[in-house]
Amino acid sequence: MTSEPEGRASYDAAAAQQRWQEFWAKDDTFAPRDDGRRERRYVLDMFPYPSGDLHMGHAEAFVMGDIIARYWRLKGYDVMHPIGWDSFGLPAENAAIARNAHPAEWTYANIETQARSFRRYGLSLDWTRRLHTSDPEYYRWTQWLFLRFYEKGLAYRRASYVNWCPVDQTVLANEQVVQGACERCGATVTKRKLTQWYFKITDYAQRLLDDMSQLEGKWPDRVLAMQRNWIGRSDGAYVDFRIEGRDEPVTVFTTRPDTLFGATFFVVAPDAELASELVDDEHREEFEAYLARVKQTSEIERQSTEREKTGVFLGRYATNPVNGERLPVWAADYVLSEYGTGAIMAVPAHDQRDLDFALTFGLPVRVVIETGLPDPGSSGAATPGDGTYVNSGPLDGLPDTSAGIAAICAQLEADGLGRAAVTYRLRDWLLSRQRFWGCPIPIIHCPACGEVPVPDEQLPVELPDLRGAALAPKGVSPLAAAEDWVNVACPHCGGPAKRDADTMDTFVDSSWYFFRYCSPGYTEGPFDPADVARWMPVAQYVGGVEHAILHLLYSRFFTKVLHDLGMVDFTEPFSRLLNQGQVINQGKAMSKSLNNGVDLGEQIDRFGVDAVRTTVVFAGPPEDDIDWADVSPASTLRFLQRAYRLATEVTSAFGADPATGDLALRRQTHKTIHGVTEALESGRFNVEVARDMELVNATRKAIDSGCGPADPAVREAVEALAVMLSVVAPYVAEEMWALLGHAPSVANSTWPEADPALLVSESTTMVVQVQGKVRAKIEIPTTLSEDDAVALALADPGVVRALDGRAVRQVIARLPKLVSIVPEK
Repeated sequence: MTSEPEGRASYDAAAAQQRWQEFWAKDDTFAPRDDGRRERRYVLDMFPYPSGDLHMGHAEAFVMGDIIARYWRLKGYDVMHPIGWDSFGLPAENAAIARNAHPAEWTYANIETQARSFRRYGLSLDWTRRLHTSDPEYYRWTQWLFLRFYEKGLAYRRASYVNWCPVDQTVLANEQVVQGACERCGATVTKRKLTQWYFKITDYAQRLLDDMSQLEGKWPDRVLAMQRNWIGRSDGAYVDFRIEGRDEPVTVFTTRPDTLFGATFFVVAPDAELASELVDDEHREEFEAYLARVKQTSEIERQSTEREKTGVFLGRYATNPVNGERLPVWAADYVLSEYGTGAIMAVPAHDQRDLDFALTFGLPVRVVIETGLPDPGSSGAATPGDGTYVNSGPLDGLPDTSAGIAAICAQLEADGLGRAAVTYRLRDWLLSRQRFWGCPIPIIHCPACGEVPVPDEQLPVELPDLRGAALAPKGVSPLAAAEDWVNVACPHCGGPAKRDADTMDTFVDSSWYFFRYCSPGYTEGPFDPADVARWMPVAQYVGGVEHAILHLLYSRFFTKVLHDLGMVDFTEPFSRLLNQGQVINQGKAMSKSLNNGVDLGEQIDRFGVDAVRTTVVFAGPPEDDIDWADVSPASTLRFLQRAYRLATEVTSAFGADPATGDLALRRQTHKTIHGVTEALESGRFNVEVARDMELVNATRKAIDSGCGPADPAVREAVEALAVMLSVVAPYVAEEMWALLGHAPSVANSTWPEADPALLVSESTTMVVQVQGKVRAKIEIPTTLSEDDAVALALADPGVVRALDGRAVRQVIARLPKLVSIVPEK
C-alpha cells in the first residue's frame, strides 16, 4: 500500500478499516432511530445478486447510494439504508449444478462473502433489516402476494407460444429477450408452445404511463422514455374482417384505419392459432413446413427490415369491410402472434413491410393517400405520411389524417364493423420458470376442482431438498420429478392432485423486497402497513439503467396493485432515481476473454477502501462510465494522506473560536462548505471531491505560509473537511475526527453550515469595456461606490489608450463586475 514519505504522519488504511468496522457494528451506528423526532428518508440500492464477491460495478453502484445516505444522516434526517440479497435465480442454480452442489449452499456462501465485502467497503447499511429472497420466511409472502393477484384476476394460466432459452431450458418474459437473445446467457431465443402463468400487467398499461407525471424531473428522462416506448400506446381502431368459410369475423388493430381502401391482402402470423385454423387442405403441407422454419427464427430476425420477406398463401380470402373486396389471406413471419390479434390488413402503398411483401409475391399496390412522392409500386418506397385522400370513397377530399381517421371510425362503428380503440406494445408478464431454484407457485392442480390455491395457513410451500443431477435442466421443472413433493391431496375435495411444478421468475421476488425492508420480521403479512406508511415511498433509489424495463417497470406495477388492494396509499415506489454508469477498462467492458478485468479486492488491498471509493466518485458524474485505465487510486491515496496529515498537525484547543482565526482561510472553508453542499444536493459527487481537494491545498498553504497549526481557522477547516470527506472516504474521516478530539463517530456529527457573511468576497475583478471590447481588468473592493469605480476605470492606462482623447458619451456600470464605456464618435 502506498505510504507517505518517512518522517511524516501516515494514514494506515488497513488498521483504520478494521477499527471502524468493529465500532460501527458494535455501536449499531447506521440503524435508523425511527422515533419520529426527525424526518425519515429511505435510501435504496440496487438489489445485489450473490453470484460471487463484489466487483468494480458494485464499487460504483453502492458508493453512490452510500454518499446520499451518509449526507442525509449528517443533515439531520433519520435514514433507512437497508441491505439484502436477490438470492433465487438461474446463475446460482447453474453454478451449483456444475459443482454437483445444492443451490442453497452456493448461494448462502456467496452471500456471506459479499456481506463481509460490503462491511469492508464502509457502507452505512442497516444490517438489522437484512433479508434473502430464498428464505422461506420471505418467499412465504411472495406466494401470499401471488394468491392475492390470483384472487384479483391478475394471475392467470394459458397456453401460448413463449420465448424459450435452449441453454437455460426455461421460458423468458419478453422483457428478458434482448435483440432476440436471452438476457442472461446470450443464447438465441426460440418459440415453444406451453401452458404458463402470467401476471396481467396490461391491465395497468395506461396507469403506468399516466403516473410517470409523478416522476418527471425526478427520474432520468431516458428511463421514462424507455418505459413509454416499451409500453407503446397506439391509438387506432379495431376492424372486423369476414373470412370465407369462417363464422366469426377476425378483428385486426390498425393505427391507420383511414387507409382501409388501400388494403390489398390480409396477413396472419404463422404461429398464431388462426393461421392453422384458416389454411385449407391444399396448402396445409406447405404451411406446416413454413411454420416449422418460423419457430426456429428469433423475433428480432422476423422484424428486420433488411430480411427478405417470406410467406405462404392459406387458400382463403377475407372481405374488406369498407368496399367488399376479396383479399387473399397469407401467413407471413413479419407479423407476430403476440402483438394485436396476430393478424393485419396489409396496405402496401403506405407501409414498407407490406410493400416489400407485396413486391416479393406480386400482390397489388394501391395508393390511397397522395403525398406527391413517386408511386410506391414502381419506386419500392412506401409513402406513410399525410396527404390528400384518393381512391378512398367517402374520404376523398378530406383535409387531413385526423379527419380521415375520425370519419372512417364513425362509419365502421355505425355499420357494426369496428370501433376506435387503444392498444399497447406491452404484453402480460410471463412468470413461470422451468427451474428449481425459485419460489414455488402456490397452486394445486386437481382433476376434479381445477386450479386450487394453496390455503394461506399452509404457506410457505417450501422447496424440496433435491440434489445433484436431479436439478439439471430438462425442459420441464425438476420439481415435477419430486413425487413426494408434487403429489398432494386437493385442499377442496381431498382427492389426489399435483402441485404446480414451475417456479416464479425472480423478478417477482425483487418487485416487492423494498416493502419488506420496512418491517423484515413482520409475521402478519408481507409488511406492516404502518411501517410502510412511515418510510415510503423510497426517497432515493440507485441502480443501473439496465433495469429500466425489467425491475423498475415490474416494481411500479406491483406498487399499483398493492395500492388497489388497499395495502399502501401511494402508487409510485421510488420518488427519485439515480442511474450509475459502468466501470470499464481500456475502453471496453471488463471480461475474462479480453483479459482486462480489474479485481476490486486487489485494488482495496493495494490502496485501501477510501482511495478506491474516492477514485470511483472523482472519475466523473455518477451516470458516466468510468474507464479504470484513466484513473489513479495511487494519486487519490496521496490526497487522502495529505488530508489526514492536516488533522495530525492541528494544535488549537478543542472548541476554539474560529472567528479569531485567519480570515482568508475561513472564507475558503465556508466557500467549500457551500460548494460541496450544492454539489451533493444536485448529485454531482465528483465536484464534492474536487472542492475537498481545494480546501486541503488551501489549508496546507495557510499553515505553511505563517498561519500555523494553532490557528482556530485551521481547526475549523480540518473539522469541516473531516465531516465532508466522511460521505466519500469514511475511514480516513473517522481517523481525522478522532485526532481532532471528537467522540466517535463522525457519522453522528452534523453537516457544517456555510456562514453567508463569509461567502462575500472582499474584492472582485471588475471588467472594463470600451465599445464592447475588454480593455482592462481591475481588482476592486466589493463595497466600492459607483463613482469611485468609474473613476478607476477611466484612469486605467488601457482605457486611456482605447479612448485616444475622445470624450465619453455614456458609462454603463454593472457593479461590481462590469463598467462599459461608450465614447463619442
